[in-house]
Amino acid sequence: MKFHFQQAVRAIILLAFFAMIFNLHWTEEITKFINPKYENLSKTVAILFLLLFFVQVTRIFSFSTKKQHCYSTEHACCTQHDHGDSPINKKKVFSYLVIITPLLTGFFMPAKVLDASIADKKGASLILTKQSKTSKIEDYITSNKTVNENIYDEHAQDPMLMEERQEMPKKEYELLKQQLSQNQTIKMTDKDYTIYYEDINKDLSKYLGKKIQLKGFVLNEDSFPQNQLVISRFLITHCIADASIVGFLAELPENHTLVNDTWIEVIGTIDITTYNGESLPVIKVDNWVKIEEPEKPYLYPIDILISF
Repeated sequence: MKFHFQQAVRAIILLAFFAMIFNLHWTEEITKFINPKYENLSKTVAILFLLLFFVQVTRIFSFSTKKQHCYSTEHACCTQHDHGDSPINKKKVFSYLVIITPLLTGFFMPAKVLDASIADKKGASLILTKQSKTSKIEDYITSNKTVNENIYDEHAQDPMLMEERQEMPKKEYELLKQQLSQNQTIKMTDKDYTIYYEDINKDLSKYLGKKIQLKGFVLNEDSFPQNQLVISRFLITHCIADASIVGFLAELPENHTLVNDTWIEVIGTIDITTYNGESLPVIKVDNWVKIEEPEKPYLYPIDILISF
């Protein structure tokens, strides 16, 4: 019986990938990396890694006493394939390092939520001047939901708000936007944030003067007056690699000393202003309060289904 070291290393790598993905699901940190709608796909990948591990285990030991000729250049298959027993060289070491690197970062570097430092690289001005490009929605809420304007109280949850939906027919979406626009007070929950966000930026006139309640993290720009900031959120379409920033310019009733990444919840009135020659919505804040970073700080859009 012969032990094949490289085959054993490959088995360990496959098992480690399974363990890493399993751990992300077990700790529920997987949503810090991907849109929740891909969770089942991620679980499938983990199972495949586990199955491949079991297959690879059978290759660790060989019981054949026949001499292997795979190092001979005259052997046809040896010139085209590496069966895992060829001597370790620099190319192989580099390949293993490339594969092992995501495992090391996955196990030893804690998951970090995207923050203002990332948002600042994208630029607050980019949020404000390109707000109308949001084209996806997040979830469904009912139009007759009663909104409590006291941001210090807990809000009762409508069962429909808790339904996890990943897609919505276009007709339903358009009807929902129409119903939401009729509300005199707008409470932007994680479920309906992108619906309001898109519609407010596309048709600001029908929202002017309405009360609005929302939360997000503070993003300051050097060019802002002392009483202005952006209330920001990260929108994850597929994974954090495609994260984009959404948010609203806000004017507080007084100069502030809020630092980046501070999470706040505000109530104010929707107004209009100009920034770099562009007209955009601004929230005239009446009341605001610091809050803890939500357990799930990201927004996740859903696809609009178009019927033919």
